[in-house]
Amino acid sequence: GRVTGAEALMRWESPDLGLVSPVKFIPVLEETGMVVEVGEWAIHTACRQHVEWIKQGLPPIKIAVNLSARQLREPTFVEIVKSALRKTDLPPSALEIEITESMLMSDAPNIVAALKDLHDYGVHISMDDFGTGYSSLSYLKRFPIDTIKIDRSFVSDIDTSPDDAEIIHTNTNMGQTLNRNTIPQGVETPEQMAIPQ
Repeated sequence: GRVTGAEALMRWESPDLGLVSPVKFIPVLEETGMVVEVGEWAIHTACRQHVEWIKQGLPPIKIAVNLSARQLREPTFVEIVKSALRKTDLPPSALEIEITESMLMSDAPNIVAALKDLHDYGVHISMDDFGTGYSSLSYLKRFPIDTIKIDRSFVSDIDTSPDDAEIIHTNTNMGQTLNRNTIPQGVETPEQMAIPQ
Protein backbone atom coordinates (compact mmCIF):
# COMPACT_ATOMS: atom_id res chain seq x y z
CA GLY A 1 0.00 0.00 0.00
CA ARG A 2 2.97 2.38 -0.28
CA VAL A 3 5.83 3.17 -2.62
CA THR A 4 9.06 1.59 -1.38
CA GLY A 5 11.20 1.86 -4.49
CA ALA A 6 11.54 2.89 -8.10
CA GLU A 7 13.52 1.62 -11.07
CA ALA A 8 15.52 3.95 -13.28
CA LEU A 9 14.91 2.92 -16.89
CA MET A 10 16.71 4.46 -19.83
CA ARG A 11 14.73 5.72 -22.83
CA TRP A 12 15.93 7.59 -25.93
CA GLU A 13 13.76 10.13 -27.66
CA SER A 14 15.59 11.06 -30.86
CA PRO A 15 14.61 14.21 -32.80
CA ASP A 16 15.11 12.24 -36.02
CA LEU A 17 14.04 8.70 -35.09
CA GLY A 18 11.40 9.36 -32.45
CA LEU A 19 11.22 7.03 -29.46
CA VAL A 20 13.98 4.41 -29.83
CA SER A 21 13.54 1.17 -27.90
CA PRO A 22 16.29 0.15 -25.44
CA VAL A 23 16.26 -3.21 -27.24
CA LYS A 24 17.82 -1.34 -30.19
CA PHE A 25 20.21 1.11 -28.53
CA ILE A 26 21.52 -0.84 -25.51
CA PRO A 27 23.24 -3.50 -27.69
CA VAL A 28 24.94 -0.69 -29.64
CA LEU A 29 26.15 0.85 -26.36
CA GLU A 30 27.43 -2.58 -25.33
CA GLU A 31 29.26 -3.22 -28.62
CA THR A 32 30.93 0.19 -28.69
CA GLY A 33 31.84 0.20 -25.00
CA MET A 34 29.83 3.38 -24.47
CA VAL A 35 27.65 1.47 -22.00
CA VAL A 36 30.29 2.10 -19.32
CA GLU A 37 30.11 5.89 -19.72
CA VAL A 38 26.33 5.94 -20.19
CA GLY A 39 25.91 3.55 -17.25
CA GLU A 40 27.95 5.86 -15.02
CA TRP A 41 25.71 8.76 -16.10
CA ALA A 42 22.61 6.66 -15.30
CA ILE A 43 23.80 5.84 -11.77
CA HIS A 44 24.67 9.48 -11.02
CA THR A 45 21.38 10.69 -12.54
CA ALA A 46 19.32 8.19 -10.52
CA CYS A 47 21.04 9.29 -7.30
CA ARG A 48 20.52 13.00 -8.09
CA GLN A 49 16.84 12.37 -8.86
CA HIS A 50 16.43 10.56 -5.55
CA VAL A 51 17.87 13.60 -3.72
CA GLU A 52 15.45 15.88 -5.62
CA TRP A 53 12.48 13.77 -4.51
CA ILE A 54 13.65 13.92 -0.89
CA LYS A 55 13.98 17.73 -1.15
CA GLN A 56 10.37 17.81 -2.40
CA GLY A 57 9.29 16.05 0.79
CA LEU A 58 8.93 12.51 -0.51
CA PRO A 59 10.14 9.71 1.77
CA PRO A 60 13.49 8.03 1.06
CA ILE A 61 13.12 4.94 -1.12
CA LYS A 62 15.38 2.52 -2.94
CA ILE A 63 16.30 3.40 -6.53
CA ALA A 64 17.14 0.41 -8.73
CA VAL A 65 19.56 0.73 -11.65
CA ASN A 66 20.10 -2.06 -14.20
CA LEU A 67 23.67 -3.02 -15.01
CA SER A 68 25.30 -4.47 -18.05
CA ALA A 69 27.93 -7.20 -17.81
CA ARG A 70 30.46 -4.83 -19.34
CA GLN A 71 29.94 -2.27 -16.57
CA LEU A 72 30.36 -4.88 -13.89
CA ARG A 73 33.65 -6.06 -15.40
CA GLU A 74 35.11 -2.53 -15.34
CA PRO A 75 37.80 -2.22 -12.63
CA THR A 76 36.47 1.26 -11.77
CA PHE A 77 32.83 0.21 -11.43
CA VAL A 78 32.68 -0.15 -7.64
CA GLU A 79 34.28 3.27 -7.18
CA ILE A 80 31.82 4.80 -9.69
CA VAL A 81 28.91 3.60 -7.55
CA LYS A 82 30.48 4.75 -4.29
CA SER A 83 31.34 8.13 -5.83
CA ALA A 84 27.73 8.69 -6.97
CA LEU A 85 26.50 8.00 -3.43
CA ARG A 86 29.13 10.23 -1.83
CA LYS A 87 28.48 13.13 -4.21
CA THR A 88 24.75 13.05 -3.51
CA ASP A 89 25.18 12.30 0.20
CA LEU A 90 22.84 9.31 -0.08
CA PRO A 91 23.28 6.26 2.13
CA PRO A 92 24.31 3.09 0.24
CA SER A 93 20.95 1.54 1.20
CA ALA A 94 19.25 4.08 -1.12
CA LEU A 95 20.65 2.30 -4.19
CA GLU A 96 19.83 -1.10 -5.66
CA ILE A 97 21.94 -2.65 -8.40
CA GLU A 98 20.04 -5.03 -10.69
CA ILE A 99 21.89 -7.88 -12.37
CA THR A 100 20.68 -10.79 -14.49
CA GLU A 101 21.57 -14.46 -14.29
CA SER A 102 23.40 -14.30 -17.63
CA MET A 103 25.74 -11.63 -16.24
CA LEU A 104 26.85 -14.00 -13.50
CA MET A 105 27.95 -16.64 -16.01
CA SER A 106 30.94 -14.66 -17.29
CA ASP A 107 34.07 -13.56 -15.45
CA ALA A 108 32.68 -14.83 -12.16
CA PRO A 109 35.65 -14.13 -9.83
CA ASN A 110 35.77 -10.42 -10.72
CA ILE A 111 32.00 -10.11 -10.60
CA VAL A 112 31.78 -11.86 -7.22
CA ALA A 113 34.43 -9.50 -5.81
CA ALA A 114 32.68 -6.37 -7.16
CA LEU A 115 29.24 -7.44 -5.92
CA LYS A 116 30.61 -8.43 -2.51
CA ASP A 117 32.38 -5.08 -2.18
CA LEU A 118 29.18 -3.16 -3.01
CA HIS A 119 27.05 -5.42 -0.81
CA ASP A 120 29.42 -4.96 2.14
CA TYR A 121 29.29 -1.20 1.53
CA GLY A 122 25.49 -1.37 1.94
CA VAL A 123 24.26 -1.29 -1.67
CA HIS A 124 21.30 -3.61 -2.27
CA ILE A 125 21.85 -6.30 -4.96
CA SER A 126 18.93 -7.85 -6.83
CA MET A 127 18.68 -10.56 -9.48
CA ASP A 128 16.34 -9.41 -12.24
CA ASP A 129 14.20 -11.64 -14.49
CA PHE A 130 14.65 -14.71 -12.29
CA GLY A 131 13.24 -17.84 -13.91
CA THR A 132 13.99 -16.99 -17.53
CA GLY A 133 17.62 -18.12 -17.65
CA TYR A 134 19.24 -21.06 -15.93
CA SER A 135 17.60 -20.15 -12.60
CA SER A 136 20.60 -21.72 -10.94
CA LEU A 137 20.22 -21.90 -7.20
CA SER A 138 24.02 -21.89 -6.93
CA TYR A 139 23.93 -18.21 -7.92
CA LEU A 140 21.86 -17.46 -4.83
CA LYS A 141 24.44 -19.27 -2.75
CA ARG A 142 27.61 -17.85 -4.34
CA PHE A 143 26.59 -14.24 -4.92
CA PRO A 144 25.44 -11.63 -2.39
CA ILE A 145 21.86 -11.37 -3.68
CA ASP A 146 19.36 -9.50 -1.47
CA THR A 147 16.30 -9.66 -3.73
CA ILE A 148 15.01 -12.11 -6.33
CA LYS A 149 12.80 -10.45 -8.95
CA ILE A 150 10.60 -13.09 -10.59
CA ASP A 151 10.14 -12.39 -14.29
CA ARG A 152 6.85 -10.77 -15.33
CA SER A 153 6.17 -13.58 -17.83
CA PHE A 154 5.11 -15.72 -14.84
CA VAL A 155 2.96 -12.93 -13.39
CA SER A 156 0.86 -11.89 -16.40
CA ASP A 157 -1.31 -15.05 -16.23
CA ILE A 158 -1.00 -15.73 -12.51
CA ASP A 159 -4.74 -15.34 -11.94
CA THR A 160 -5.64 -17.82 -14.73
CA SER A 161 -2.69 -20.24 -14.80
CA PRO A 162 -2.26 -22.60 -11.83
CA ASP A 163 1.27 -23.40 -13.04
CA ASP A 164 2.34 -19.74 -13.02
CA ALA A 165 0.72 -19.24 -9.60
CA GLU A 166 2.65 -22.23 -8.25
CA ILE A 167 5.94 -20.98 -9.73
CA ILE A 168 5.44 -17.62 -7.97
CA HIS A 169 4.44 -19.36 -4.74
CA THR A 170 7.43 -21.76 -4.84
CA ASN A 171 9.95 -19.01 -5.61
CA THR A 172 8.52 -16.78 -2.88
CA ASN A 173 8.78 -19.59 -0.32
CA MET A 174 12.34 -20.35 -1.46
CA GLY A 175 13.27 -16.68 -1.13
CA GLN A 176 11.86 -16.50 2.40
CA THR A 177 13.70 -19.69 3.39
CA LEU A 178 16.97 -18.27 2.03
CA ASN A 179 16.29 -14.92 3.73
CA ARG A 180 15.94 -13.07 0.42
CA ASN A 181 13.25 -10.58 -0.60
CA THR A 182 11.13 -11.83 -3.48
CA ILE A 183 9.31 -9.55 -5.90
CA PRO A 184 6.98 -10.88 -8.59
CA GLN A 185 7.36 -8.23 -11.32
CA GLY A 186 4.43 -6.79 -13.22
CA VAL A 187 1.60 -7.18 -10.70
CA GLU A 188 -0.93 -4.71 -12.13
CA THR A 189 -4.44 -5.92 -11.30
CA PRO A 190 -6.35 -6.56 -8.05
CA GLU A 191 -6.79 -10.19 -9.17
CA GLN A 192 -3.01 -10.67 -9.48
CA MET A 193 -2.45 -8.95 -6.15
CA ALA A 194 -4.97 -11.24 -4.45
CA ILE A 195 -3.07 -14.43 -5.36
CA PRO A 196 -1.38 -15.66 -2.15
CA GLN A 197 2.39 -15.45 -2.44
